[in-house]
Amino acid sequence: MNILGGAWTPHIVWYLSQHPRRFSELKQDIKGISAKMLAARLKKLLASGVIHRETVPSSPPTVEYRLSDLGVELKPAIEAIVSVGQRLKKRRLAATGIAA
Repeated sequence: MNILGGAWTPHIVWYLSQHPRRFSELKQDIKGISAKMLAARLKKLLASGVIHRETVPSSPPTVEYRLSDLGVELKPAIEAIVSVGQRLKKRRLAATGIAA
């Protein structure tokens, strides 16, 4: 849980589980995250071995982030968290009489 702890980290792992992304793509995908926070979370995930950072030889050069083998192993945990969150949201909406 230490790896997934903290705001935004599960979001980053979730989006990277779909396919590699550039910093700007992650920033656009994750509504509300600041560039400073995204950079800090990516740095932490890199240090823990959850993601890889690769410079793509293009003009201009770009950097892509992708899940490492360890990061891929976290995907079922993230999917379970998302599933529970969706069920809790439906339950809360049903209790208030609002259609999902």
